[in-house]
Amino acid sequence: MAVDRMKQRVKTARRRSAASTRWLERQLNDPYVHKARAEGYRSRAAYKLIELDERFGFLKGVRNVVDLGAAPGGWCQVVVNKHPKAQIVAIDLLDMDELPNTTILKMDFLSDEAPQALIGALGAKADIVLSDMAANTVGHQQTDHLRTMALVEAGLDFATGILADGGTYVAKVLAGGADKDLVAALKRNFQSVKHAKPPASRKDSSEWYVIAQGFKAAKASEPGT
Repeated sequence: MAVDRMKQRVKTARRRSAASTRWLERQLNDPYVHKARAEGYRSRAAYKLIELDERFGFLKGVRNVVDLGAAPGGWCQVVVNKHPKAQIVAIDLLDMDELPNTTILKMDFLSDEAPQALIGALGAKADIVLSDMAANTVGHQQTDHLRTMALVEAGLDFATGILADGGTYVAKVLAGGADKDLVAALKRNFQSVKHAKPPASRKDSSEWYVIAQGFKAAKASEPGT
């Protein structure tokens, strides 16, 4: 994606750390940041979902959508733009501005009340559960991976209770993808399980996405699954 501007450099301000300066410089020179502003998306993350959908086609015909870790709302915007009449329920601990046909729950997805609140707000089986959730990093690779994968597992547990037959679960994972046990659980419950890193993910980022399509509702309802 070409950007018609010279690369911008940011001078280190007296009260700005070197890390903050690097982040700001990266933002100023990120073509996806500029494109998001030009096209009205709330975050560059919108293009990750757009690119994944272009490859896997999971947003085709969706009517009922759950978005976990939705703020600031870029993924919801993609769904609204593609399917203006789709019903979306979004959840996040952070504030999020309103969007058409979108119910926003400001709460912790890991709280005991969250799953029922989401199910009640949607009022129907979901065609897709989206999750761009990631745990706050502590700088220790193994710990960060475990914390993020715990969110993926919690999202999967929720998805198996709300997805309609044939539905899709899309979730952020980290480098190396989902671990063995999680992949096994995904394959038990979905016809297809793939990993992908969309072009909009920064090259130095460890994030990948798991795309599980073709939910087996009958299989998920069997005892012990």
